[in-house]
Amino acid sequence: MTYFDESTETLPRERLAALQLAKLQAMAKELWGRNRFYTEKWKQAGMQPGDIRSLDDLARLPLTTKHELMEDQAAHGPFGRNLTYLIEQYVRFHQTSGTTGVPLKVPDTEAGWQWWGRCWGHVLAGAGVTPADRIFMAFSFGPFVGFWAATEGARQLGALMIPGGGRDSPQRLELMREVGATVLCCTPTYALRLAEVARETGFDLSAIPMKATVHAGEPGANVPATKARIEEVWSAKCFDHAGATEVGAHSFECQAQPGGTHLIESEFIAEVLDPATGRPVAEGERGELVITNLGRWGFPIVRYRTGDIVRTTTQRCACGRTSLRFEGGILGRADDMVTVRGVNVFPAGVENILRKFAEIDEFRITVHKVRLMDEMDVEVELCEGADPNVVHAIAERLDAMLSFRPRVHHVSRNALPRFELKARRFHVNREA
Repeated sequence: MTYFDESTETLPRERLAALQLAKLQAMAKELWGRNRFYTEKWKQAGMQPGDIRSLDDLARLPLTTKHELMEDQAAHGPFGRNLTYLIEQYVRFHQTSGTTGVPLKVPDTEAGWQWWGRCWGHVLAGAGVTPADRIFMAFSFGPFVGFWAATEGARQLGALMIPGGGRDSPQRLELMREVGATVLCCTPTYALRLAEVARETGFDLSAIPMKATVHAGEPGANVPATKARIEEVWSAKCFDHAGATEVGAHSFECQAQPGGTHLIESEFIAEVLDPATGRPVAEGERGELVITNLGRWGFPIVRYRTGDIVRTTTQRCACGRTSLRFEGGILGRADDMVTVRGVNVFPAGVENILRKFAEIDEFRITVHKVRLMDEMDVEVELCEGADPNVVHAIAERLDAMLSFRPRVHHVSRNALPRFELKARRFHVNREA
């Protein structure tokens, strides 16, 4: 097995908890009086750093929401009060993707950026990446953090990083072949898009000595059918990763698949709460991930409601790591579920069904009302030569899963959008 920091990744759990507590106490002391956002929140809750004597005391601190951070930046622009130091000490700027509204601006100090790199070092090492590898970043670098931090992780790991920005898909495939790329970093959607382009242009993917694909930016690599398709077309192992611009790269999939994703517990503390009551759930039960990062003091996140649904286990993994794991990775989002005709519909569940049909290259789902009745339209774009009648089998499979029959439509080639970053395939438009 490949580790990034074996000394912390294999710590007994009681020693890991002691490390987390020491880091939490040091961070709280550093933030107090310097970080106006958290100092005010903690004062209002009647808490101060000296009150944190155990990890159980973390639950006495107030939760943090993205809405709070957004409101704070709107009132105290451009960066808000969640900055522990003078802005002159910050060297990196990123922002959230903004797919659900105004993006959150997130600057990092040099120490914070090194911390990002360490986190991504764990992600890459978990996938078996070593200094001998050549990592291709199939990503056009912009303000979204995307794979920016992965480049720092590759540097800290000592692997060769090959940037793929400023190129279209055929050019990226050709460059991967020329340089002998062994690892691909991109969204799950784009990994499948590259394979689609290769098929359309007659490019032989086996000419690229790919051994692993590492994914971020959207769900998909944890959806069994999507993971299986990526592994089939690339003849390489597919690895999941989870994180967020405001939080950091917090978990990764190891080589001992399937075991879920490992939380980097030397750098994060996770709580799993009932989204409705805010009470902790038992190990093995589903709940909302609430996370605290421990090494990003310039832009800290303490008890942040991620909206991600997870199920945890502390059973030791076959890879030797002792960290808490999220079984099945991120299972969904608390705000993703859509009720259609009384049925709770989760986008990841629908994707898992659709990706089992090899004929489907791309799809789009729209929920809307027709004569006061909810309808779900599924548009599917099929690969060249596929029998259009497969839509009937797709509709039957979805009917069996959902207990209602969505309307499945076959659309022409290239009618649906393609995505390099976060794909948006699930739309709710009940007002139309």
